[in-house]
Amino acid sequence: MNMNTDEGEGEGTGAERWPESLIDLVPPKYESLYIRLGDAFPEQLLQLQVLHSASQRAFEAGTRNALRRTTGCVLRAVLRDPRLADSPPDRHVGEYLDEEIVGLKARLAQDRAVAMSRGLNYGLAVGAFVSTVLLCVPLLWGARILDALAGVTLSCPDRWSLLGAFVCGGVGAFGAVLSVLVRLRNSGDELTRRKVNGHEGVVAPGELYRSMRHEGVYRVFVGWILALAVHFLLTAGFVTFIDLPATPADICAANGGSGAGTDFWGFWCAVGFVAGFNERWAYGLLGRESTSKKNKP
Repeated sequence: MNMNTDEGEGEGTGAERWPESLIDLVPPKYESLYIRLGDAFPEQLLQLQVLHSASQRAFEAGTRNALRRTTGCVLRAVLRDPRLADSPPDRHVGEYLDEEIVGLKARLAQDRAVAMSRGLNYGLAVGAFVSTVLLCVPLLWGARILDALAGVTLSCPDRWSLLGAFVCGGVGAFGAVLSVLVRLRNSGDELTRRKVNGHEGVVAPGELYRSMRHEGVYRVFVGWILALAVHFLLTAGFVTFIDLPATPADICAANGGSGAGTDFWGFWCAVGFVAGFNERWAYGLLGRESTSKKNKP
C-alpha cells in the first residue's frame, strides 16, 4: 500500500497525514542488510531518514513522489551492493550515499523555492488585482456614486485631488510589489528559514507557501496605505521642505494646461512609487511630521 497518498495538490497534506519511515521503503528480505547499513554508515542513514521525512512535506506532489522513488532506488542500490558486506565496508559506498544526499537536498531546496515564489506570486497577483479595482472604481464611478448617495457635486480641484490620491496609492502598491521581488532576489534563502528555539530551521514548504501568499497581499496594501498617507501629508501642507510642482487649483486655473497636468501626474507617481518601494522613507517622513507636531509649543 502506498502510504504517500496525495491529497491537496501543492501542500503535501496527504503525506503529512500518513507519514512513513525510511525502513518502509526496504523490502523485507533486505532488512538485515538495512541494519548492517546503519552500523556501517550511521550518519548517512540518519541524513537519509531526515530527508525522507522532509520529502513527504514537499510542496508539489510530483516532487514528493519523485523523491520517494529516488530514496527507494538509492537504498536498494546500496543494499544490493556486495561491498556493503566487506569488513570494514568499502568507503565508496559511503561516498555514493553522500552524493545522493547532496542531490536530495538540492531537490528539496528547489521545491521550497517553488513554494515561496508561487505563494508570493499568488499574493501579489491578488493584491494587484484588488488594487486595480480600488483604483478604477472610484475614478470611473466615484463622482456618480457621491452625487447619487449624498447629492455631492465635486468641483474641479476636488476631482484633481482625488485623482492624485488614487494614482499615488495605486503606484505605491506596484512599488511595493517591486520591493518584494527585489527583496526576494537578495535574501530569498533567509525567507525559507526561521528561528526555532534559538536555532535556524527550514520552514515547511506548505507553510512557506501560505505565509508568502499572505505576505504578498499584505505588502500591496501596505504600499497603498503608505502612499496615501504621504499624499495627504503633503497636500495638507504639513511638510514644508517638499514643494508641490502643481496643485489642483493651479491646474483648474490653467484650464487643464498640459504643463501643469504633466508635472502633477509625474510628481504623484514618483511619490507613490517611492513610498511603496521604500517603506523606511515613508515611515521616516510620517515620523518626522508627528515629532515636529509634538515639539510645537
